[in-house]
Amino acid sequence: MEDELILKNYLKEVRTEKNLSQAQLAKLVGVSRNTISSIETGQFNPTAKLALILCIALGKKFEELFYFG
Repeated sequence: MEDELILKNYLKEVRTEKNLSQAQLAKLVGVSRNTISSIETGQFNPTAKLALILCIALGKKFEELFYFG
């Protein structure tokens, strides 16, 4: 399907703005550092629950953190 929507994110940019390392954010939301890295690089899409937990942890609305590209 050529018109497939791909979920992208600003996780790395927002995490950096908040002066958090991948490991710090991972600990804050209860996942591994590797999971944060995989989300940032687009290798893994978070579940709805994890996406919302990330939004809460970073003080952002869903649409400020995730978008379709």
